[in-house]
Amino acid sequence: MPCAPRYLSRAAEIQLTATNTDLTAPHAPAQAVLDKLDRLRALLRGYGAAVVAYSGGVDSSFLAAVAHQTLGAKAVIVTAKSPSVAPEELDAAVALARACGWDHRVIETREMADPRYVANDTRRCYFCKDELYTRLNELARAEGITVIANGANVDDLGDYRPGMDAAKQYGVCSPLIEAGLIKAEIRGLSRELGLPTWDKPAQPCLSSRIPYGTQVSLDALEKIGKAEAALRRVGFREVRVRHHGDVARIEVPAPEIARFADATVREAVLKGIRAAGYRWATLDLAGFKSGSLNEGVTGKKE
Repeated sequence: MPCAPRYLSRAAEIQLTATNTDLTAPHAPAQAVLDKLDRLRALLRGYGAAVVAYSGGVDSSFLAAVAHQTLGAKAVIVTAKSPSVAPEELDAAVALARACGWDHRVIETREMADPRYVANDTRRCYFCKDELYTRLNELARAEGITVIANGANVDDLGDYRPGMDAAKQYGVCSPLIEAGLIKAEIRGLSRELGLPTWDKPAQPCLSSRIPYGTQVSLDALEKIGKAEAALRRVGFREVRVRHHGDVARIEVPAPEIARFADATVREAVLKGIRAAGYRWATLDLAGFKSGSLNEGVTGKKE
Protein backbone atom coordinates (compact mmCIF):
# COMPACT_ATOMS: atom_id res chain seq x y z
CA MET A 1 0.00 0.00 0.00
CA PRO A 2 1.76 3.16 -1.26
CA CYS A 3 0.97 5.58 1.57
CA ALA A 4 1.09 3.12 4.43
CA PRO A 5 4.84 3.49 5.14
CA ARG A 6 4.37 7.24 5.42
CA TYR A 7 1.54 6.72 7.88
CA LEU A 8 3.52 4.25 9.92
CA SER A 9 6.66 6.35 10.04
CA ARG A 10 4.83 9.53 10.95
CA ALA A 11 2.08 8.18 13.18
CA ALA A 12 4.10 8.54 16.37
CA GLU A 13 5.24 12.08 15.65
CA ILE A 14 2.07 13.49 14.11
CA GLN A 15 -0.36 13.94 16.95
CA LEU A 16 -2.07 16.88 15.25
CA THR A 17 -2.01 19.19 18.22
CA ALA A 18 -1.29 22.89 18.28
CA THR A 19 2.08 22.24 19.93
CA ASN A 20 3.57 19.97 17.32
CA THR A 21 1.78 20.81 14.07
CA ASP A 22 2.99 23.64 11.84
CA LEU A 23 -0.23 25.58 11.35
CA THR A 24 1.40 27.67 8.62
CA ALA A 25 2.24 24.69 6.46
CA PRO A 26 0.16 23.98 3.32
CA HIS A 27 -2.98 21.99 4.12
CA ALA A 28 -2.28 22.20 7.88
CA PRO A 29 -5.49 22.02 9.94
CA ALA A 30 -6.79 25.17 11.60
CA GLN A 31 -6.88 25.46 15.37
CA ALA A 32 -10.66 24.94 15.42
CA VAL A 33 -10.19 21.60 13.65
CA LEU A 34 -7.42 20.59 16.05
CA ASP A 35 -9.77 21.38 18.92
CA LYS A 36 -12.30 19.00 17.41
CA LEU A 37 -9.61 16.35 17.14
CA ASP A 38 -8.85 16.85 20.83
CA ARG A 39 -12.56 16.32 21.59
CA LEU A 40 -12.54 13.15 19.51
CA ARG A 41 -9.55 11.79 21.40
CA ALA A 42 -11.18 12.68 24.72
CA LEU A 43 -14.33 10.81 23.69
CA LEU A 44 -12.30 7.74 22.72
CA ARG A 45 -10.35 7.82 25.98
CA GLY A 46 -13.66 7.99 27.80
CA TYR A 47 -14.79 4.79 26.10
CA GLY A 48 -11.81 2.91 27.51
CA ALA A 49 -12.19 0.35 24.73
CA ALA A 50 -14.24 0.27 21.56
CA VAL A 51 -15.26 -1.81 18.58
CA VAL A 52 -14.94 0.45 15.53
CA ALA A 53 -17.03 -0.25 12.44
CA TYR A 54 -14.55 0.16 9.58
CA SER A 55 -15.52 0.00 5.92
CA GLY A 56 -12.30 1.38 4.45
CA GLY A 57 -13.88 4.70 3.50
CA VAL A 58 -12.60 8.16 4.43
CA ASP A 59 -14.48 8.53 7.71
CA SER A 60 -14.14 5.06 9.19
CA SER A 61 -10.46 4.86 8.21
CA PHE A 62 -9.78 8.13 10.02
CA LEU A 63 -11.74 7.00 13.08
CA ALA A 64 -9.91 3.66 13.11
CA ALA A 65 -6.53 5.41 12.91
CA VAL A 66 -7.28 7.84 15.73
CA ALA A 67 -8.86 5.08 17.85
CA HIS A 68 -5.75 2.94 17.40
CA GLN A 69 -3.50 5.86 18.32
CA THR A 70 -5.63 6.67 21.38
CA LEU A 71 -6.64 3.24 22.66
CA GLY A 72 -3.99 0.94 21.25
CA ALA A 73 -4.95 -2.72 21.59
CA LYS A 74 -8.25 -1.69 23.18
CA ALA A 75 -9.47 -0.51 19.78
CA VAL A 76 -10.85 -3.45 17.82
CA ILE A 77 -11.36 -2.49 14.17
CA VAL A 78 -14.02 -4.53 12.39
CA THR A 79 -14.95 -4.79 8.71
CA ALA A 80 -18.03 -6.54 7.35
CA LYS A 81 -17.68 -8.92 4.43
CA SER A 82 -20.85 -8.76 2.38
CA PRO A 83 -21.99 -9.34 -1.22
CA SER A 84 -22.93 -5.64 -1.28
CA VAL A 85 -19.28 -4.65 -0.82
CA ALA A 86 -17.05 -4.80 -3.88
CA PRO A 87 -14.22 -7.33 -3.35
CA GLU A 88 -11.54 -4.72 -4.12
CA GLU A 89 -12.99 -2.47 -1.40
CA LEU A 90 -12.64 -5.24 1.17
CA ASP A 91 -9.12 -6.01 -0.02
CA ALA A 92 -8.11 -2.34 0.30
CA ALA A 93 -9.57 -2.10 3.81
CA VAL A 94 -7.71 -5.23 4.92
CA ALA A 95 -4.45 -4.01 3.38
CA LEU A 96 -4.61 -0.62 5.13
CA ALA A 97 -5.44 -2.17 8.49
CA ARG A 98 -2.54 -4.59 8.15
CA ALA A 99 -0.11 -1.85 7.10
CA CYS A 100 -1.13 0.31 10.06
CA GLY A 101 -0.91 -2.50 12.59
CA TRP A 102 -4.51 -2.33 13.77
CA ASP A 103 -6.26 -5.16 15.59
CA HIS A 104 -8.49 -5.85 12.62
CA ARG A 105 -11.24 -8.43 12.28
CA VAL A 106 -13.41 -9.34 9.29
CA ILE A 107 -16.90 -10.65 9.99
CA GLU A 108 -19.52 -11.92 7.58
CA THR A 109 -22.94 -10.31 7.58
CA ARG A 110 -26.02 -12.07 6.27
CA GLU A 111 -28.37 -9.27 5.25
CA MET A 112 -29.17 -11.17 2.04
CA ALA A 113 -30.96 -13.75 4.21
CA ASP A 114 -33.36 -11.04 5.41
CA PRO A 115 -36.37 -10.77 3.03
CA ARG A 116 -36.96 -7.20 4.23
CA TYR A 117 -33.52 -6.21 2.95
CA VAL A 118 -33.91 -8.11 -0.31
CA ALA A 119 -37.30 -6.44 -0.93
CA ASN A 120 -35.36 -3.16 -1.23
CA ASP A 121 -37.84 -0.62 0.01
CA THR A 122 -36.77 2.77 1.30
CA ARG A 123 -35.72 1.21 4.63
CA ARG A 124 -33.17 -1.15 3.05
CA CYS A 125 -30.25 0.65 4.71
CA TYR A 126 -31.89 0.18 8.12
CA PHE A 127 -32.11 -3.59 7.69
CA CYS A 128 -28.48 -3.72 6.50
CA LYS A 129 -27.26 -1.83 9.56
CA ASP A 130 -29.53 -3.88 11.83
CA GLU A 131 -27.64 -6.98 10.70
CA LEU A 132 -24.26 -5.25 10.99
CA TYR A 133 -24.83 -3.98 14.53
CA THR A 134 -26.21 -7.35 15.60
CA ARG A 135 -22.93 -8.98 14.54
CA LEU A 136 -20.82 -6.19 16.06
CA ASN A 137 -22.70 -6.54 19.35
CA GLU A 138 -21.92 -10.25 19.39
CA LEU A 139 -18.24 -9.56 18.83
CA ALA A 140 -18.16 -6.75 21.41
CA ARG A 141 -19.73 -8.99 24.07
CA ALA A 142 -17.20 -11.73 23.33
CA GLU A 143 -14.38 -9.18 23.76
CA GLY A 144 -15.88 -7.67 26.92
CA ILE A 145 -16.31 -4.29 25.20
CA THR A 146 -19.37 -2.13 25.79
CA VAL A 147 -18.88 0.56 23.13
CA ILE A 148 -19.43 0.28 19.37
CA ALA A 149 -18.49 3.32 17.30
CA ASN A 150 -19.30 4.16 13.69
CA GLY A 151 -17.81 6.70 11.29
CA ALA A 152 -20.83 8.92 10.74
CA ASN A 153 -19.93 12.61 10.52
CA VAL A 154 -21.86 15.86 10.89
CA ASP A 155 -22.59 16.09 7.16
CA ASP A 156 -24.48 12.80 7.36
CA LEU A 157 -27.12 14.36 9.60
CA GLY A 158 -28.64 16.22 6.66
CA ASP A 159 -28.95 13.16 4.41
CA TYR A 160 -31.55 10.43 4.12
CA ARG A 161 -29.91 7.67 6.16
CA PRO A 162 -32.30 5.16 7.76
CA GLY A 163 -29.23 3.26 8.91
CA MET A 164 -28.75 5.98 11.51
CA ASP A 165 -31.99 4.78 13.11
CA ALA A 166 -30.42 1.36 13.60
CA ALA A 167 -27.38 2.97 15.20
CA LYS A 168 -29.61 4.74 17.72
CA GLN A 169 -31.54 1.53 18.40
CA TYR A 170 -28.35 -0.36 19.21
CA GLY A 171 -26.76 2.47 21.16
CA VAL A 172 -23.91 2.84 18.67
CA CYS A 173 -21.74 5.91 19.27
CA SER A 174 -20.86 8.39 16.53
CA PRO A 175 -17.77 10.12 17.95
CA LEU A 176 -17.04 12.09 14.77
CA ILE A 177 -20.47 13.70 15.08
CA GLU A 178 -20.02 14.31 18.79
CA ALA A 179 -16.67 15.97 18.07
CA GLY A 180 -18.34 18.18 15.44
CA LEU A 181 -16.24 16.98 12.50
CA ILE A 182 -17.43 17.44 8.92
CA LYS A 183 -16.21 15.53 5.87
CA ALA A 184 -13.80 18.21 4.61
CA GLU A 185 -12.12 18.38 8.02
CA ILE A 186 -11.81 14.62 8.19
CA ARG A 187 -10.19 14.57 4.76
CA GLY A 188 -7.72 17.25 5.86
CA LEU A 189 -6.80 15.46 9.08
CA SER A 190 -6.50 12.17 7.20
CA ARG A 191 -4.08 13.83 4.82
CA GLU A 192 -1.97 15.04 7.73
CA LEU A 193 -1.88 11.50 9.10
CA GLY A 194 -0.72 10.21 5.75
CA LEU A 195 -3.78 8.01 5.31
CA PRO A 196 -4.18 7.06 1.63
CA THR A 197 -7.96 7.33 2.02
CA TRP A 198 -7.88 11.12 2.51
CA ASP A 199 -9.10 11.83 -1.03
CA LYS A 200 -10.96 8.59 -1.67
CA PRO A 201 -14.34 9.02 -3.39
CA ALA A 202 -17.40 7.91 -1.45
CA GLN A 203 -18.28 4.28 -2.11
CA PRO A 204 -21.65 3.31 -0.64
CA CYS A 205 -22.81 -0.29 -0.80
CA LEU A 206 -23.59 -1.77 -4.21
CA SER A 207 -27.25 -2.23 -3.27
CA SER A 208 -27.64 1.54 -3.40
CA ARG A 209 -27.35 1.30 -7.21
CA ILE A 210 -30.61 -0.69 -7.42
CA PRO A 211 -33.86 1.33 -7.62
CA TYR A 212 -36.20 0.97 -4.65
CA GLY A 213 -38.79 -1.73 -5.31
CA THR A 214 -36.42 -3.83 -7.41
CA GLN A 215 -35.24 -6.80 -5.38
CA VAL A 216 -31.59 -7.02 -4.40
CA SER A 217 -29.99 -10.16 -5.83
CA LEU A 218 -26.51 -11.63 -5.78
CA ASP A 219 -26.52 -11.54 -9.58
CA ALA A 220 -27.31 -7.81 -9.66
CA LEU A 221 -24.66 -6.99 -7.05
CA GLU A 222 -22.03 -8.97 -8.97
CA LYS A 223 -22.92 -7.21 -12.23
CA ILE A 224 -22.74 -3.76 -10.62
CA GLY A 225 -19.41 -4.49 -8.96
CA LYS A 226 -17.84 -5.80 -12.17
CA ALA A 227 -19.20 -2.94 -14.28
CA GLU A 228 -17.91 -0.25 -11.92
CA ALA A 229 -14.52 -1.96 -11.70
CA ALA A 230 -14.36 -1.91 -15.51
CA LEU A 231 -15.09 1.83 -15.59
CA ARG A 232 -12.39 2.50 -13.01
CA ARG A 233 -9.92 0.57 -15.14
CA VAL A 234 -10.74 2.96 -17.99
CA GLY A 235 -9.83 5.82 -15.67
CA PHE A 236 -13.14 6.97 -14.16
CA ARG A 237 -12.33 7.36 -10.47
CA GLU A 238 -15.79 8.44 -9.30
CA VAL A 239 -18.52 6.40 -10.94
CA ARG A 240 -21.88 4.78 -10.36
CA VAL A 241 -23.56 2.07 -12.42
CA ARG A 242 -27.29 2.23 -11.75
CA HIS A 243 -28.90 -1.16 -12.26
CA HIS A 244 -32.00 -1.27 -14.48
CA GLY A 245 -32.34 -4.93 -15.43
CA ASP A 246 -30.34 -5.49 -18.61
CA VAL A 247 -29.45 -1.79 -18.78
CA ALA A 248 -26.49 -0.22 -16.97
CA ARG A 249 -27.04 3.53 -16.48
CA ILE A 250 -23.59 5.09 -16.08
CA GLU A 251 -23.01 8.18 -13.98
CA VAL A 252 -19.67 10.01 -14.03
CA PRO A 253 -18.91 13.59 -12.96
CA ALA A 254 -20.25 16.07 -15.55
CA PRO A 255 -16.77 17.31 -16.59
CA GLU A 256 -15.83 13.73 -17.55
CA ILE A 257 -18.82 13.09 -19.81
CA ALA A 258 -16.86 14.51 -22.74
CA ARG A 259 -14.47 11.56 -22.51
CA PHE A 260 -17.18 9.38 -24.05
CA ALA A 261 -16.70 11.26 -27.34
CA ASP A 262 -13.54 9.18 -27.69
CA ALA A 263 -14.39 5.98 -29.54
CA THR A 264 -11.62 4.11 -27.72
CA VAL A 265 -13.14 5.02 -24.35
CA ARG A 266 -16.63 4.04 -25.49
CA GLU A 267 -15.39 0.71 -26.81
CA ALA A 268 -13.56 -0.10 -23.55
CA VAL A 269 -16.54 0.88 -21.43
CA LEU A 270 -18.99 -1.09 -23.52
CA LYS A 271 -16.74 -4.14 -23.45
CA GLY A 272 -16.53 -3.95 -19.65
CA ILE A 273 -20.26 -3.41 -19.21
CA ARG A 274 -21.14 -6.37 -21.41
CA ALA A 275 -18.53 -8.56 -19.72
CA ALA A 276 -20.24 -7.72 -16.43
CA GLY A 277 -23.49 -9.19 -17.78
CA TYR A 278 -25.45 -6.20 -19.06
CA ARG A 279 -26.89 -6.07 -22.58
CA TRP A 280 -26.99 -2.31 -22.91
CA ALA A 281 -25.18 0.70 -21.48
CA THR A 282 -26.53 4.23 -21.27
CA LEU A 283 -24.84 7.42 -20.11
CA ASP A 284 -26.73 9.73 -17.73
CA LEU A 285 -26.23 13.22 -19.17
CA ALA A 286 -27.03 14.79 -15.81
CA GLY A 287 -23.72 13.45 -14.53
CA PHE A 288 -22.81 11.80 -11.26
CA LYS A 289 -25.05 12.58 -8.30
CA SER A 290 -24.64 10.78 -5.00
CA GLY A 291 -27.90 9.27 -3.79
CA SER A 292 -29.75 9.98 -7.05
CA LEU A 293 -32.01 6.96 -6.53
CA ASN A 294 -33.29 8.62 -3.35
CA GLU A 295 -34.86 11.43 -5.35
CA GLY A 296 -38.58 11.38 -4.76
CA VAL A 297 -38.23 9.61 -1.38
CA THR A 298 -37.53 12.55 0.90
CA GLY A 299 -35.84 15.03 -1.39
CA LYS A 300 -32.55 14.30 0.38
CA LYS A 301 -29.50 12.32 -0.66
CA GLU A 302 -28.31 9.08 0.85
